[in-house]
Amino acid sequence: MHRDFLAIPDFSPQELRDLFQLADDMRCGRYVGHPLAGKSLAMIFMKSSTRTRVSFEVGTWQLGGHALFLSPRDIQLGRGEPIADTARVLSRYVDGIMIRTFAHAEVEELAKYADVPVINGLTDLLHPCQVLADLLTVRQHVGGWDGKRVAWIGDGNNMANSWINAAYRLGFELVLACPEGYDPDPVLLARAQTAADVHVVRDPAEAAAGADVVNTDVWASMGQEEEQASRARAFAGFTVNAALMAKAKPTAIFLHCLPAHRGEEVAAEVIDGPQSRVWDEAENRLHVQKAVMATLMGSESAKA
Repeated sequence: MHRDFLAIPDFSPQELRDLFQLADDMRCGRYVGHPLAGKSLAMIFMKSSTRTRVSFEVGTWQLGGHALFLSPRDIQLGRGEPIADTARVLSRYVDGIMIRTFAHAEVEELAKYADVPVINGLTDLLHPCQVLADLLTVRQHVGGWDGKRVAWIGDGNNMANSWINAAYRLGFELVLACPEGYDPDPVLLARAQTAADVHVVRDPAEAAAGADVVNTDVWASMGQEEEQASRARAFAGFTVNAALMAKAKPTAIFLHCLPAHRGEEVAAEVIDGPQSRVWDEAENRLHVQKAVMATLMGSESAKA
């Protein structure tokens, strides 16, 4: 029976710890296995990407496998073939499917009908692979998340929702500063609040106060470009600048999933400054996704 990775809670807390250890072994060169030898990953991109495509494609190759890039122009899904039919057909050819798309329901439907593992590369609701990479970065530079305070500054988007899911599974404190009308998913928030100290505030300074990690994202994500002006007004005062970072702990790190708009959601002095870990964070997409693929598609699954 195969397993999918659509959201962070798909793994138990212990499975997540095992996953991070495997990813760190891969990052440090302690792992040299090829669990995807002779296997292929189909990568469906309904949304374009730099980091998702390169990290999954390179990662598959490094694990001994082969990745196929499939855009809407390359497959019949872009011309109306049902997701269920695409899932059934691809399952006869490949050993895993990664999809980056708009509606989360599309990923759930793909997983329902596929006979191979499905990995959520991004939806409008969740971005689990990115937050796994963020957590690996926190583990690398802050010594883990236990007893730590994570601040999210900005839109209650797919990144915020995945941080909420991570807090639900791992139990760290998470404070999200979002403007009125831009809150994260209320169902995910309510669930997380049953297991961790997770709450939404309106003041970025309140969220950043005493934080070990300060995290943000662009104000207008892909597909929201026409909202750029209205969002810029709503998010006035939410820029992560040196003054805001000064409210966090002196040892705090800054994270951003990229691409970034310097001068909007983050000041150049922060993202290019000494507390920024965005390049390690971007690199960690490669390592954590390799760990996910090795666990779901390869011989490492027995250890999870």
